[in-house]
Amino acid sequence: MLKTQCVIRRWIKVKSIKPSQSGFSAVEMMVVVAIIAILAMIAIPSGIERIIREQVSAAIPLADAAKEPAAAQWKALKTLPVDNKEAGLPTPDRVVSNFISALEVNNGVIHMTFGNKARAQLQGKILTIRPAVIEESQAVPVAWVCGNAQAPANMTVFGENRTNIDVKFLPFACK
Repeated sequence: MLKTQCVIRRWIKVKSIKPSQSGFSAVEMMVVVAIIAILAMIAIPSGIERIIREQVSAAIPLADAAKEPAAAQWKALKTLPVDNKEAGLPTPDRVVSNFISALEVNNGVIHMTFGNKARAQLQGKILTIRPAVIEESQAVPVAWVCGNAQAPANMTVFGENRTNIDVKFLPFACK
């Protein structure tokens, strides 16, 4: 038994003298950190672009406040509202939301100015929603053309498109 204890002690001393390799070397850790940094640099800008696109999409329903009276006026009179007052809306700076600081109706065209809690890239930018109609038929509903999108076939689009938001931030329906 004594002999066995001596062998075990000798084996422990030999094992403790040899350096053990546990964990990662500094070079391996630096490579991992560099890879994570590169991935973060790629992911962060695309995440911000997604947030901006979501803010633009979230702002579009505010235009419904002006779409309904404009469509009703077109159907009844074959004209479009000249301004916010004729559309039954308050002044442009009073039609606001989290991302919109003003909504202006100009001859049936809706211009939404971004502000309030919108990202810095959207501050002061405008998204235009224009009415498209078939002039010979008031019975055909008004179609709405968002931003730089094309009008439906055989329809006439009214008004000037003032959309100045970068195309990469526009929802697909507005490109």
